[in-house]
Amino acid sequence: MRIRKILPLAFFIVFVGCRSQETDKPVYESENLRVEKLTAHTFVHVSYLETQDYGKVPCNGMVVIHKGEAVVFDTPTNIMASDELINWIENQDGVEVKAVVATHFHDDCLGGLEAFHRKNITSYATKLTKDLAEDRGVPVPQNGFESHLELMIGGKKVISEFLGEGHTRDNIIGYLASDKVMFGGCLIKSDGAGKGNLNDANTKEWSNTVERLKAKYPDVEVVIPGHGDSGGIQLLDYTIDLFKE
Repeated sequence: MRIRKILPLAFFIVFVGCRSQETDKPVYESENLRVEKLTAHTFVHVSYLETQDYGKVPCNGMVVIHKGEAVVFDTPTNIMASDELINWIENQDGVEVKAVVATHFHDDCLGGLEAFHRKNITSYATKLTKDLAEDRGVPVPQNGFESHLELMIGGKKVISEFLGEGHTRDNIIGYLASDKVMFGGCLIKSDGAGKGNLNDANTKEWSNTVERLKAKYPDVEVVIPGHGDSGGIQLLDYTIDLFKE
């Protein structure tokens, strides 16, 4: 009886360890950009934002690739890194970037948008994100939606959804159900992270929003935060606890 209990646990530890080693090795890396593979169809792109308060900050985004098509969640932080990401994707056996989705109006989501527009790549964001970006005088995504968007990428459904305020009034998440991977963006904190930039935050609603997120997507297995290492559903719990009042 004891052996039966130990073996599944040992298998789980080995599986997680192997997965961690796999994601620690980037499939692309330069001074401006790092790309790491997470699952068969998902990648994390990491670029860097120079800030006064926090110094050089690594910023995450997600790429979904399937059957020659791709969607990018959040641009890299600048045009140079965005050009690198687009080129890397297009060099994956001729993959076409069909769309880019901005998860909120800050620079770590929109900083490289012009690079995508120059390539005639269609951009999406909520209507609120478009309005906030326009107010700030930064590049504005082309297409707006209210709270829910579904894109078909190589036949796979990729969801973008607003479930409430948190890091900003307009923060959304991305979800690929087939791989059970969620891009939480800056709504979700990495394990051990602090509260970060709260200039545009709604801290009273943040936990409630993530609780709704967890209830709606209980099957999620991989969660990509806006900054820091990816993890599992425990990142949702960590974020809920961090902002619980």
